[in-house]
Amino acid sequence: MDSLSGIMERYIGTFFFPRIQIIDIIEILLIAFFVYQFMLWIRNTRAYSLLKGILIIFVFVLIAFILKMNTILWLVTNIGGYAITAILVIFQPELRKALEELGHKKVVSSLIPFDSGKKETEGRYSDRTINEIVRACFEMGAVKTGALIVIEKETILTEYIRTGINLDSIISSQLLINIFEHNTPLHDGAVIMRGDRIVAATCYLPLSDNMELSKNLGTRHRAAVGISEVSDSLTIVVSEETGRVSVAGGGKLRVGVDKEELRKILEEEQNKKVIEKTKKKLWRGLVKNEKKSDQ
Repeated sequence: MDSLSGIMERYIGTFFFPRIQIIDIIEILLIAFFVYQFMLWIRNTRAYSLLKGILIIFVFVLIAFILKMNTILWLVTNIGGYAITAILVIFQPELRKALEELGHKKVVSSLIPFDSGKKETEGRYSDRTINEIVRACFEMGAVKTGALIVIEKETILTEYIRTGINLDSIISSQLLINIFEHNTPLHDGAVIMRGDRIVAATCYLPLSDNMELSKNLGTRHRAAVGISEVSDSLTIVVSEETGRVSVAGGGKLRVGVDKEELRKILEEEQNKKVIEKTKKKLWRGLVKNEKKSDQ
């Protein structure tokens, strides 16, 4: 028995079992999460095809290594340093988009409150603005007039506003209908609104390269999804072919919403809940101050 235990200790002792701590488990989970998110993101972009091409090259190199094809291995070894730079250049648009999406996450904005001193009195826009947008969209849809309306939120869209013509006008259904009327100077491109005002018209937006979007969707819909991928904006699209009203946000497109659905989406984005809470806090503070003064 002693000899058997000695043999077991000798062989088992050759294996190294690292101590796993809680921080190691957290680290593994974080890496798994980021790899999963990366694969999920890359699946819907052109980078997915490029990644498949790179994997095919790696398989080819592995076969060359197994079969000891020295000339090919020599070429791969010498070109390898330049390949990393080439990959960074090829994936530059996708890498930039990924970093922009990371910056738009609510986690970052909550940890770094850049706009904590900003004053909000009526939300992003008023109830009147909601009514005017809804009325304009469905009136244009009824006569199949194409439209593209971008609602700016936290991300400032200055670089896209510069591509259009400045208006700085109060939003009204008549103005929106007139802008997108056929054969008018401002009908081509997007309208960008900030608060209760139209900032600019005929603005050019980036087109989405999402492979999952239907091939039946036109340039307007791809532009709506494209701007929602690079910012936190909300975009309303009126189809010129079908007259359907669609909404894009967060890289997703919701096709064929009705009046009530559009109104509900706009009310949710109005950000009134935060203001109501603020009002409650102010009211409580006033009541407390009144009680103290009475005492």
